[in-house]
Amino acid sequence: MKLEFLYTPVTDLQAALALYRDALGWEEAWREGDSTVSLQLPGTDVMLMLDQAESAQGAGPMFVVESVEAFHAGRPAALRIREEPQKIPGGSMATYEDPSGHPVYVLDQAQDSGGTTGG
Repeated sequence: MKLEFLYTPVTDLQAALALYRDALGWEEAWREGDSTVSLQLPGTDVMLMLDQAESAQGAGPMFVVESVEAFHAGRPAALRIREEPQKIPGGSMATYEDPSGHPVYVLDQAQDSGGTTGG
């Protein structure tokens, strides 16, 4: 399990980019369409994923695993299921809650032939 992203849903992607990219100077790593942008956090391999969303589940860590199905089958009991595993472009994703109700995102890129995450 590897922390890959800090998932941050935003209501105004351009305003978020003005802060994180333009004011803070974080470099853009990749984009997916017009609604998702990943920024490289300085001094780490972790990226900030900004996602334009009308209703967001909440910001939280996004971990990459080899198989979401395998993780889901053996998940720690303390992680409550918020969203069952589902297909996403290139793989699968599930959303859990920690004991305080904070979202924890788990994804795989099992169908991504390049073995990388992102667009």
